[in-house]
Formats: sequence, structure tokens, C-alpha cells
Amino acid sequence: MIKADEYMIETIKHILNDGYKDANPRPHYEDGTPAHTLSVNGVVHTYDISKNEFPITTLRPIYFKKAIGEILWIYQDESNNLNLLRDKYGVDWWDSWEIGDRTIGSCYGETVRKHNLVKPILDEIINDPYGRRHIINLWQKEDFKNPHGLKPCCYQTQFLVRGEYIDMIMYQRSSDWLTAGNINQMQYVALMMMVARHCGYKPGVFTHFIANQQIYDRHVDNALEMLKREPIDCNPVLELNPDKKDFYSITVDDFVLKGYESNKPQLKFELGI
Repeated sequence: MIKADEYMIETIKHILNDGYKDANPRPHYEDGTPAHTLSVNGVVHTYDISKNEFPITTLRPIYFKKAIGEILWIYQDESNNLNLLRDKYGVDWWDSWEIGDRTIGSCYGETVRKHNLVKPILDEIINDPYGRRHIINLWQKEDFKNPHGLKPCCYQTQFLVRGEYIDMIMYQRSSDWLTAGNINQMQYVALMMMVARHCGYKPGVFTHFIANQQIYDRHVDNALEMLKREPIDCNPVLELNPDKKDFYSITVDDFVLKGYESNKPQLKFELGI
């Protein structure tokens, strides 16, 4: 069984058996019903990318190109424009957080652009590789005073050079585990690969700190269905076009996922907005 499936099964069981139900939740479903969750706190997952440990579950299909497109929209395009996200990457799941002008307002890519969060980090890693301050932080409270959609869930990344490798730690305040858990992990591994390539290193260990990991009440049946499914014995590996060296020249099509298989059919999840 691949590591991603081990984590998926272990975490679903942990949440269903030990999770606590929230009260007065902020999110709601499209019909207006409060979107309650079962949660656990303080979860850590690690994947050694240099050993082909890749975070993508086989228990349901994960569409990696749209996920990587979203991460490029935030950190490469530095955009909050939903038309760009839809037209360039085919992603529309952010539309629920539009603020009325076809943007998600002052958060995510707009924060990256406004505070110039990426370019200096790339230079710092090249010029001071063993520094411990290579941090991108999207949690900029001043920005939240302006109209914005969802506050950042994956809010901070830190890059640490280790010999020929770059390790990356991603800090996440809240993870909707069944819908976005592996998607977030996979797309941030793609970001690590881009930074490593630009700075002349190999991708190493990806560590994911999750403050609050949850399953929505209307997703419990899907969680039970995923536990019934048999993990597929495969070896998924994400590869990045070796000809691309510059962070800003890398496109979605430069990523190729090999050796991945998944259980079908896909499961449908109501979104907690």
C-alpha cells in the first residue's frame, strides 16, 4: 500500500472514531444549512519525494493538473482573478468565494503580488542556502481589512536546504481532508519541485503540518465508502520537464504524473462555503 493511502485510511478512521463536532460553524452548504464537521487537531504527514513517496490517494480519482494550475495561479501568476483561473487552468471551484468583481479579493495570489513574497525567497535560497528564514507567509492580517474571500488555509511554507536537497514544510490552519487534503499536499509538492529546480537543488522531504483536520457531516458516507475500497498497488511519480530551469517558465504541461491508478467512480462532495 502506498504511503498516501496509509495516511488517508488512518486519518479517516482517526476522525470518525476520535473527532469532535464543532458548534456554530462559519461554513454553510449551498442550501444554507450549517456545514458541521468532525475534527482532530495537530496532524503531521511526511513524504520523501527523493524516494518517490508522492501524496496522491488511489481511493478516489485526484485530478492533478487542475490542482497544479491553482498553485501556479497563486504563486506564479500572483493573481486573484477568477477568469484567469478558469480560462488558463480550467478551475472554477473558487467561484463560491467571489467577492462580486470576478476576484477573491485581498488574499492568496493578491497577497503574493502585493507583498512580493516569492521572488526574494528564490534569491535568498540561491545566495544564502542554509538560512532558516526562507518563509512565504500568506497570513497578512492587514490584507484581511480589505474585501476578500476565504482566508488562506495553506498559509505558510518554509524551505530548508539539506545538501543537494530542498526540504519544504507546509503549515495549514484547516484541511477539508476528503476533498482537498491530497490535492493540497500534491500541489505544494509541485511548488517545492519548482523552487528546487529554479535554485539548483533536488526535491527532498515534504512535511505537512495540519492544525485542524476535518470531515464535513455530509461527507461521512463518502468517508465510509473510501474505507470499503481496496487501495491500488501502484507507484505514482510526479515528474517535471528537465528542460525547465526557471520558476516562472514552468507550465502545467511540464508536469507529468506516471504510474497512477485510482478507484472509480469519483465521489461527489457538497462544498462547505
